[in-house]
Parts: sequence; structure tokens; C-alpha cells
Amino acid sequence: MDKNISRREMIKRSVGAGLLFGGVAAAGLAGYKLFRKKPIDELYGPYPDDSRLKPLTIGNPSAPKPNVIIIYCDDLGYGDIGCYGNRAIRTPNIDRLARDGIMLTDYYACNAVCAPSRAGLLTGRHPFRTGIIGNPYPADSPLLRRIERNIAYIFTPLGSVDLHEEYVAAGISGKEVTIAEALKTAGYRTAMLGKWHLGDYSREPEFNPLKHGFDQYLGLPHSNDMQPCPLFRNETQLEADIGTNQARLTGMYTKEALSFIEKSKDRPFFLYFAHAFPHQPLYASENFSGKSKAGKFGDAVEEIDWSVGEIVKTLREHNIEQNTLIFFTSDNGPWYEGSPGIFRGRKGQSYEGGFRVPFIAKWPGHIRPGTVSSEPAVNLDIFPTLLSLAGIENPSDRIIDGKNIEGLLSGRNPRSPHDNIYFYHYGRLEGIRSGKWKYFRNLNRYAWPVPLDAEALPRAMGKKQLGDRAPLLYDLSVDPGESYNVINTYPDVAEKMNGMLLEWEDRVKNNPRGFLS
Repeated sequence: MDKNISRREMIKRSVGAGLLFGGVAAAGLAGYKLFRKKPIDELYGPYPDDSRLKPLTIGNPSAPKPNVIIIYCDDLGYGDIGCYGNRAIRTPNIDRLARDGIMLTDYYACNAVCAPSRAGLLTGRHPFRTGIIGNPYPADSPLLRRIERNIAYIFTPLGSVDLHEEYVAAGISGKEVTIAEALKTAGYRTAMLGKWHLGDYSREPEFNPLKHGFDQYLGLPHSNDMQPCPLFRNETQLEADIGTNQARLTGMYTKEALSFIEKSKDRPFFLYFAHAFPHQPLYASENFSGKSKAGKFGDAVEEIDWSVGEIVKTLREHNIEQNTLIFFTSDNGPWYEGSPGIFRGRKGQSYEGGFRVPFIAKWPGHIRPGTVSSEPAVNLDIFPTLLSLAGIENPSDRIIDGKNIEGLLSGRNPRSPHDNIYFYHYGRLEGIRSGKWKYFRNLNRYAWPVPLDAEALPRAMGKKQLGDRAPLLYDLSVDPGESYNVINTYPDVAEKMNGMLLEWEDRVKNNPRGFLS
């Protein structure tokens, strides 16, 4: 040993060596976890051959075949519109939609993240069946963004690989049947506007909406914060990256929607209008920017409300309002801004605030005005409901997880067809709601990748500092905010609900894709 080295220097060198060794070990673990990728088929099995897929059939030629418009907001919270209790954001057109139709208080997205929710909406199937358990990202997104997405994952247990976004399907398979594809068999004209997020078609054209039942399309392949963010019309790229020029989007999409309605007024049509907002970054056009009492978020929502008013006005002008069913809802709960109302949690979490979203439906002459229902429903239900209204039989070659809620909407059968609602975080089944009870077997508390800063990494590494309090049991009838764990008071209820989770898992594990022979 060099006698000239001071004790302090020896300590510094020892610490440095330890950090170097630890860094190498961490890098090795990170590398192992980031690059040991499984094809999605290994998690959920392959799709069947085309020869096994069966065409849809018309079961009721005399079905009403209403025009259908789905207005799908991005990250709009349960408490972000007036009829659900908001007082800071003016939403007179959406509120009028609720007064003229039905408002559900217990409506859930099938997932608390964007892409899985959209896959479930369009197919009527749980996201694990399509493999879209998380958000597909642009293949050529900047390196820093890819690293940021992976940071939280690096420090999770090795057994949690099915939660990682690298194991998400690249996009929706052509062997899935979307609402648009189904309705075309009944003679519908179809259009999609806005955010797709079911595959980066700028790189892989098979994911373009036109390949999945839509006759025309204008929009973005993914969320407005993902880079690059190209704008497409049908299969033609109009702009390579919209960048910050996003204040025009709501108005541009609305103009396109009105044009589609006018051109399609003489035959049944389906319009899927997936707004870019209020997902962040937030933008609103000049007529709305700075006008709300809720900052940029409120500005964006108030412009969406204007858009809703323009659509209803156009339907009325063309005398087709009576034969048009409008749905207004959101893909999941609010992200960094926005209100989950009285509920706990936000986007990415299985608490009510992540999954429970606004839902309004209007169909004059079929849905009684001013109806409010607390019966549970899920966005998976839209698929079988619309097929039934168009006279189409559900696909006979696959499991459809959604239920027909036409009776719930019309009042002819005002009880929910659901016994249970399931809560997934990526590929992990976390909880279940049955009646007034909500049970968590486990619960993700760290819903989104941490930012790249010096303080965030230690927090991510030590994320169990609060302890693992699961399992959890909540009585939503008296505690909708999920504030009080009553598992010690009702252990028999918790045991029963855990059994329901195990039963569901056992039912789906041998055939997660849900195709029938």
C-alpha cells in the first residue's frame, strides 16, 4: 500500500470502486432486462390461421341501423365536465347532450392507459387478447425518450416483464375485427378522425386505420407528445412532424367530421372521432386559448365542447339527429392535470380515478332524456351493442368480452349485464369490482415512468419504502374515494373476491387470445 495515500483518499477510492462495480452490475441488469425481449405471441399465444377465421353474418335484417358517432377524448377525467360536477370548465354542449340522453355514473374504460383502452373499445375484447397491453411507441422516437420509458422498468423485479411496454404488441392485428369492419358488413360508411394509437402506420402500413375497416382517415398515429408525430390523410403523410403546431387540431378534425356527416347523410355511417386532447401537451385555438377558468386544460376541453355542439347542430340541419346515436366518453382518467372527481387515482392506476370515466349517450326516441344510471358498464360493451343495433351477429370464432347494453341505454333492461369488472395494469390482473365491493390483490403505485433527474432514480429504486399494503378491500357504496381498507372488517368478502380473480385467471390462461375452434 502506498503510505503516501491519505485515509480520506483511500475511502474515496473505495467508494469509487464500489460505485463502479455497482454501476456495472446495474448496467448489466438493465441491459439484460431491456434487451431480453419476448415476442407477444409467447405471452398470449399466436393468432389462428386465416382459414379458421369466420366471416360475420347478418342476423337481423330489420335492425334499426342508426348512424353512430363515438367522441373519444384523451385523458379527460370523470370530473372534468359540468354534468359530472365541474365548475371551472364550461361544457354547455356536452351537458345538453346528457340532458337529452343518458349519463352513466359507473362507466369504466377497460384499461387506464391510452392504447389498450382503444383496442378494447374497437374490438370488444380485453386488451390482453389483442396483445395491446400498453402503448406502442414510434419506432424512431428519440433515444432519450426510449431510455426514459425504460427507467422505471429497470428497477422492477425480474418477474414483472409482462408489465413492460417493450412487450406490447406493435399494433392491432388484421385478424381482429373492429367496429368499423363489422359495421361495413351492414352497409355503413366509416371514418376515423384523430388519435389512432394502435400501431405506427408511418413505419408499418398494415396498422393504418384504412386496413381496419375505415373508409377515410385524418389524424395522428399516436399520442401528441410522442416524437415524431406525423399527420396523415388516409395513407398519405401530410406532415412529417406536427411539432408544436397543435392548436389547429380540434378545429381541423371538427371540420372534417362535419364534411363526412354531410356526405354520408343518405346512408348509415359510423364516425370514430378520437380527440388529441386534453392529453398533454395542451393546446387550444385562438378563440379558446386563455378563455377558461381552468388554464390550458380547460381551454382544450371547452374547444372540445364547441366541437360537440357543431356536430349536433350539423345533424339537426341535415334532419338526421333522430337517427343518430352519439357516445361521448374518454379513454382513461386524467394524467398530470384534470380531475378524477371524487375518486382516487389517475391515468395508469387501477384506482377508480384511472378507470372510471364520463359516459353520455344520446339517441332521440330511443334513449329517455335526462336518464342517470349507476349500473356498471365498460367500453368493451360498445362493440356488441353496435353490432346488435346494426343487425350483425357477434363473431362466432372468438370470445367477445363486452356485453350488449342496448337495454341499459334504452331502459328496457335497466340492470347491468356485468357481474364483475376487472382491473389490469399492463398484463397484470390487479383487482376486481363486484357490486359495491372493490378488491385489489396487488396494486401498482408508480403509474408512469419517472423523469430523468438525480432525485427520481433513488425514489424508483426504493419504491417499496411505503410497504406493501395489499390485499385491499373497499366498499364503494360508502367510500368511492377508496380511502379506507376494510379487509380486516370483511375478510370473508375479500376471500370470496380473491377466489373470483383466481377463477377468472384460470378461465383465460389456457386461451388468452380467446379464439374458438
